[in-house]
Amino acid sequence: MRGMVGVALGVLIAVIVACGNGDLHVNWDDKLQKENEITALWTQIRDWRREAKIGLEPAQSDVFQWRGHNIHEVRRVCPEAHEVPPRCNDICDLGTAICDNAEAICQIADELGKDDEYAQGKCASAKASCREAKQKCCNCSAAPEGG
Repeated sequence: MRGMVGVALGVLIAVIVACGNGDLHVNWDDKLQKENEITALWTQIRDWRREAKIGLEPAQSDVFQWRGHNIHEVRRVCPEAHEVPPRCNDICDLGTAICDNAEAICQIADELGKDDEYAQGKCASAKASCREAKQKCCNCSAAPEGG
């Protein structure tokens, strides 16, 4: 009976190794550290979104829309030579900070790989937040003084 258990266990291990695509060398400490860094950056984005009065989370449709774009495309919202009037400094500075964090999140997500749903999801969400904050900056800048 013990022999059968040993054989079954051996077969199970062989199947696990064969089905694991040979990726038994995942550095889980490094992965966890990177996911924690993403979480910390995303928490800052949420705080800045609240401060900018744009809600805590971007709309799912926006997250989906910007998922495949690079962060430089996402940042391009305002016209070239866009000047920020003093009344818009706060919202525009928040937009820049959100986009900087989005860029960092996406860089880490790329390091973790395209199959890492958590990281890629946070990257897409951060891009949508960047775009939304930049749009709010542009809208503020385009609004007439006192309006």
